Amino acid sequence: MSGEAGYHLGLEQNLWQKVNWGITMPAMTKVGTTDADIRFALHAKRLRRAKSHPDTLVIDELGLAHARSRIDVAVINGCIHGYEIKSAKDNLDRFATQIDIYRQTLQKLTLVAAPKHVAAIMSHAPEWCGVIAAEQGPRGGINFQVLRNAAANPEIDPVMMAHLLWRDEVIQLLGQAGYAAKDLRRPRKQLYEMLCEAMTLREITASIRAFMVRRHAWRDRPAHA
Repeated sequence: MSGEAGYHLGLEQNLWQKVNWGITMPAMTKVGTTDADIRFALHAKRLRRAKSHPDTLVIDELGLAHARSRIDVAVINGCIHGYEIKSAKDNLDRFATQIDIYRQTLQKLTLVAAPKHVAAIMSHAPEWCGVIAAEQGPRGGINFQVLRNAAANPEIDPVMMAHLLWRDEVIQLLGQAGYAAKDLRRPRKQLYEMLCEAMTLREITASIRAFMVRRHAWRDRPAHA
């Protein structure tokens, strides 16, 4: 990155022309941002309103696809919106693998990145992904600049998203939908497929949120309001 007042992201993609975002990025400290720095600021600044809403659940480190991956922060209300953090201390070695799981399991995705990662993320993330630059100010605080708002994920796989439900929860929902007891003893994969035939994506999302609120042995880490 140059020390000029703005930085330029040249993006030659199918639906993108070369753009000068004109965003001023203050110089980073020698320490640079960490995941904890950005996460704390994200909760305090960007997610405060969501966390105050009684119908919204905000969860740190939510496991996806039966723990094949995790999303740094998940906001669950009318949809499941994931926030993935890439700090100055991180690399993008696992980015392609993470995106492959996120595109199947999250209805929206926003990537919150240190300036050093912004160009690569803008070049390789799907166009429906939101992108927020997380810059460290001269006093060490984190400031956010929205580069692209998240849109609805057109690649969502309802069956993969339904994996956020535990087996007993799926069985309960299928029982309520009228499935016979013998059908509820089928392999887990078939149960998820049956659920997606019986319920809409919106209904599954509402059920995921409701069950997560009720869970006693919570295996992920709910964020504190």
